Order: sequence, then structure tokens, then C-alpha cells
Amino acid sequence: MSKSRQFALLWLLAASLLLGHNAWLWLGKRIVPDTDILALLPVQERDPVLQQSFLHMVDAAQQRVVVLVGAPDWEDAKRAAAAYRAVLAHQPGMFESTPVNEKTQDDWLALFQRHRLTLLTAAQEAQLREQPAQFWQEAALGRMYNAFGGPKLGSWQDDPFGLFAGWVQERAQETPVRPRDGQLFVADAQRQYVLLPMTLKVPAFSITAQQTVLPLLEQAGAAARQAVPGVELLPAGVILHAAAASAQAESEMSTIGIGSLIGIVLLTWLSFRSLRPILLILLSIGIGCLGAISVCWLLFGRIHLLTLVFGASLIGVAQDYGIYFLSNRMAADPALDSRALLKRLMPGLSLTLLAAVIGYMGLAFTPFPGLRAMAVFSACGLVFAWLTVVCWFPALIGGATLRAGALARGYGNLLPRWPLLRFKRGTVLAGLALAALAGAGIARLQPNDDIRLLQNSPKQLVADQIKLGKLLDAPTPVQYYLVRGASEEEVLQREEALKQRLDALIPQGLIGGYQAMSNWVPSLRTQTARRALLEEKLLAADGPLKNVAAQVEEDAAWVNATRERALAAEPLQMAAFLAAPSSEPWRHLWLGKVDGGYASIVALRGMNYSGLPRLRHAADGLQGVQWVDKVGEISSVLGRYRVNMAWVVGAAYVLVFALLFPRYRGRAWRVLAPTALASVLTLAILGWAGHSLQLFHVLALMLLLGVGVDYGIFMQEHPDRRDRTPWLAVGLSAANTILSFGLLGLSHTPALQAFGLTMLLGTLGVWLLVPCFGIAKEYDDAAKA
Repeated sequence: MSKSRQFALLWLLAASLLLGHNAWLWLGKRIVPDTDILALLPVQERDPVLQQSFLHMVDAAQQRVVVLVGAPDWEDAKRAAAAYRAVLAHQPGMFESTPVNEKTQDDWLALFQRHRLTLLTAAQEAQLREQPAQFWQEAALGRMYNAFGGPKLGSWQDDPFGLFAGWVQERAQETPVRPRDGQLFVADAQRQYVLLPMTLKVPAFSITAQQTVLPLLEQAGAAARQAVPGVELLPAGVILHAAAASAQAESEMSTIGIGSLIGIVLLTWLSFRSLRPILLILLSIGIGCLGAISVCWLLFGRIHLLTLVFGASLIGVAQDYGIYFLSNRMAADPALDSRALLKRLMPGLSLTLLAAVIGYMGLAFTPFPGLRAMAVFSACGLVFAWLTVVCWFPALIGGATLRAGALARGYGNLLPRWPLLRFKRGTVLAGLALAALAGAGIARLQPNDDIRLLQNSPKQLVADQIKLGKLLDAPTPVQYYLVRGASEEEVLQREEALKQRLDALIPQGLIGGYQAMSNWVPSLRTQTARRALLEEKLLAADGPLKNVAAQVEEDAAWVNATRERALAAEPLQMAAFLAAPSSEPWRHLWLGKVDGGYASIVALRGMNYSGLPRLRHAADGLQGVQWVDKVGEISSVLGRYRVNMAWVVGAAYVLVFALLFPRYRGRAWRVLAPTALASVLTLAILGWAGHSLQLFHVLALMLLLGVGVDYGIFMQEHPDRRDRTPWLAVGLSAANTILSFGLLGLSHTPALQAFGLTMLLGTLGVWLLVPCFGIAKEYDDAAKA
């Protein structure tokens, strides 16, 4: 048995294993692509606590779904909300919600009433230090006799000076939401809203869950609108954005994949007028995709949906090797054995694969897990497609099988008429003018590294989210303070030091407020100091409490009983608060014991983004307190890697040149020049068109190097212009690459759109330029003929 036959059989075994593995993944294991956008973001390896804090904030938010049901009339809002709830009740396994009633409020207060002595606001503490006894005596009597003396929680004797009631009022200011008629209520100038907070019982990033939850929410919305025409519904939740991203990615994957396949089939038919080349090309692409999926799953344990969207563009590149072989097979002597032909083509085929893999693996230099997966998917897909061509094509297609179609003949006739660059005065002047225009265009490029370019949610969904966030005065989960310490007590003390600085920013309008665990559980140092202050200022034997008792005709026994009841309270501990129902909305702020210490989060409400520089420096000098701006941090990483990857692209050109030089010697620069020039012109066009420069433009230039060098190699392997074979291979390959990446340029995700547009312009540029870098001698010979 010949070696070529052995290779073919071995590859048949490998392809069968790939097919079986994919069948097991999709049909047996029933995997679904990952839609979590966070999976694409870089991991903060240098600071695991910071990374954990971010995930902690996000995890707390991603299982929440919040819906505001609003109407001008409160009764209409309640009726619409009831209709909304009724639909959700038919699927009890989807959502979990907490009822709002008097018992809920009593449970909420129960813990704090036992520790009321040490629960004071900062303003109350200042008043205790500054105000005379007469002030507190009048405050107590006012609360007793004045119906409008503020909320009364429990008996007057339990809180005669209104300190606990004032603390509860301040805690209530952390959210505009209020209980009303057994509902959660919030309002603006136009409408009154019922708040429906729900917790998903299914993973927010599960496609199956999205396909169940979204129709259910739509049905509930329809029921609410039917009950109250004109009702306003404001839904918000991670699952809504994840579902929108999933639908968009699936649509784009279908568009890119099907569009590329249709283009390949049509162009291949018009070029070869035979069904066999089409089947062979599709076979190589199919095995490439199967291999890429298997390797990605084995390495990463999951496959992101955007990886598949990007991988769909692989179709436009994986067919290069098959087209190159088929074009040469069609032009070769029919008597020449296909295996001998492959041996002749192997140097060029090997270099094209190596250059393309170098281009794709440039993505692996980024810190983004999603991009690394894309790099592995694409590089492996190319390798598997290439092996399919090398192992099977010579055995499956022989001489005299292919004949040139009308497209191949007509397109081939263009090559002798194509301009060829020569060192002439006109060429130099044109080159200088082009360089000036390109330089001016590139100078117009301004960097934009905003991480939000990774996802583009529907405008209505974003508008609803913004309006709901303003109504609820909700903090952002991506900008906050991380507080660390060696113990719980140290963390709480450092929070209190930070809050003193933040209090000064509230009157300036930089923030509306903040959420912190020390708002609910003061440090033991603070609780001890407050207890001593209360004993001194209010509960002393000759203090205001005794005078109040005399005014209300109570005796010394009443004073002693009231004093003993207050002093019996123990300090409030973090563990007790976390175990109480009242802590549920705030538990995400406490990270607890992490990395040998303790940590917590101070979240900001009503943040004014123009004040970010002030917020960033508000914690300067406070030990253990760190400002976290995840959007800014990741955007900074994008910017840094945009610069670094530009250097990697330059190094890749040097590496590819070193690979090409042993074979092409003095012609090696002609292989690279079209791609380099096309890259410069692409950047210039983007600059003149007003685009901003992103990391994804640079990554596309890295890939363009791998793709464009293929065309240079094809042409330099057959420098004689009378040989139309490489020109046909270049044209078909470029057309299919333009189709695949051109369709990627239609993506609604700005990052993928930037990638696709760069590849579209760059590939078109390489295709137009590569014949121009032929050898003048060959051109003269062709002209004489």
C-alpha cells in the first residue's frame, strides 16, 4: 500500500472520529453555545480578589429580572401588575418572588429593633455631641404629642427620642421604592409604577432558558396591556440582553455561513462547471469545522456563540487550499498523476497554511478568553481543511476531470492586461501622492477602546434599562469601591472612613448616595462609641430621659426600665445581619473571607459620570480601599493590547518574510508587499471614512497578513503571466474571503463589524495589488508572445 493511500485511510479514520465526537456533543451531550458576554472578557489574574468582587456583583445581578408596570392611575397600575403576575404564576419553576405584606416589614425590622441603641445616623451622632439636653427633651415630647413627629416604630417608650426611627428613615432613602397596598411602589411625574422584582430559577445565559422565559414575559406583557390599555412596561435583566445577543449571533452566523457557502458553490460551479469540485471544497470546509469544534471543546470545555459567528467566516479562508489544488489540476497535463501534482504544489501549500495560522494565532496573544477560543477554532479549522485537501483530493480527482468554465476563461484573460509596477517617474510620483493621502487618512484615525463595543443591545432594551435605573436609583455593578482588611472589623472601619469622604461628594451632585454594609452593621468600634455617647447624653441619671419622665408624669421605675431595656441591646454582628431576611438586597456587597482576608463593596447610587476623576481619587490615602472601574479597566486593557498587537503584526511580517526567503530569495518582498500596502490603504480609508481605531481593526490586519500572503505565494509560485492558474486561484479565494468577511462586516456587533470591514477592504486591496508585483521580465515575455 502506497504512503498516499495510507495517509488517506488514516485521515478517513480521523474524520470519522471527529464526526462521532461532534455527534456525541450535539446529539448525546446536547451542548448549547455559551452566550455569556463576560466569558469574552479578560481575567484579572494579578488581583483575584478584585476579579471575585466583579463576578460577585455581576452574579448578584444576572439572575434578577425587574419589571416596572406603570400607569397614571395607581389602581390601573395594580390591575395591570396583577394580570402580569397571573401569567407568570402558570410557570412557577421559572421565577421566585418575595411577597410584600405587613409580616415582611415586621421581619425586616425585627433584628434591628434588638440593637437599636447603637444604630444611629451620622447626623444624629453629630447632634448628640453638639445639642444640649433641652433639645432632646423637646424632641421626645414632640414625638409623643405631635401626630406629624415622624414614623413611629413600636411603642414611644422603646424609642422616645426617635433615634431608631431616624436611622430607619435614612436606610429607606437608599432606594425610592416604598411598600403600598401590599405592592412595591415607585413613581415619577407622569406615572405610578408597581415594581415586580423576580429571581430566575434557571441560568440567565442558558439558551433553553431564554427560549422559555422571553415568550413567558411577552405573554405576561400582553396580558397587562389587555387589562390596562396604554400601560407602560419597563423590563430589565441580564437574560433580556443575553437573549438579544443570542438571537443576533444566531442570525449573523446563519447569514455569514449560508452566504459564504452559496458564494463558494456558485463561484466554483462557474469556474469548473462540475459538481465534484463543489463537493470536495464543501468536504474540506466541513471537516475543518468539525475539527475546530472538537478541539475547542476539548481545550475550553465550552464554545461561545460569538466563536461560531467568527468561525463561520472561516469558510471563506478554508477553501483556499482546495481551490489552489483544483485550479492547478485543471491547468495541468491530464497525464500528470494528481499525487505528483500535489508533491509539486506542497511547498506553496505548506507556506500558505503556515502564514494563515500565524495570522490567526495572533489573536491568542490577547488576554480575552473568547478571542483565544476564536484563534484556536480558526487555526485548527484551517489545519483540518488543509489535511483534507492533502490526503484526499489527489485520490478523489484525476486528470481530465475538470474543464474551465466561462468565469475561469473570462477572468483569466484579465491577467495580461493588469498593470505591472515598474520603477518609472510616473510610478514614483503616483506612489508619493498615494503615500501622502494614506498618511493623512491614518492621521485622522482616533482610538476607541470602549469595552461596550463587544455587545450591542437593542436600543429599546437599553432605553428601558436606563429609565428603570433612574426610577430605582440603582447602583452600577461595574464601578464601585473595593474595601479590604485583615478582619471583618477592619473592613467595616475602612468603609466608615470612605463614607466620610463620599458624604462630601453628595451635595456636589457627583453621587446620589451609596450602599455599604456598614450602613446596616456599623463597626464594633463605632457601636461602642455610640453606646457610650448615648449613655452620657441621654441615659445618664440626670439626663434628658429623667426630665422627659417628669414631663409625662412617669416615676423613677419607668426611667430605670426604659434605660435597662436600651442598655440590654448587644452589638450587632455581621453574621446575624447576613442571616436575617432584611439583608437579602445587600448581601452582594459582602464578599466575606477571601484570599486570606476579608472584603466588601461600597456601591454608588446616582453617579454623575462627569465626576469620575473625583470618584477615582476619593479613596486616595485610605489603606485597603480601591476604586474599581471595570469598564475603564477593560477598555484600558483593550487600548494597551491594541498598541501591543500592532507591534506583533510588525513582528509577524518579519517572521513570515524569514519563512519565505529561503524559497523565494529576492522575490520574497513581492509576496509580502501587496498585503502590507493593502493594510496601509485600509487604515487610510477607515480614517477618511471617519472610523475610530479599535483593537479589532489591528487583529484583522494580523489575519489579513495570513490571508494575503496566500495570494502572494500563489502568484510567485507561477510567476509566468501566461499561466493563468494562480490568478484563478487568487480570484476565487479572494472572492470567497470577501464574501465571508464582507458579511461579517454587516454584523450589528461593532467589534465584529470593524473586523469584517477591515478584512473586506484589505482582501480587496490585496487582490487588486498582487498581480502588480509580478516580475517585469515575465511581463515582457508575455507581451512578446
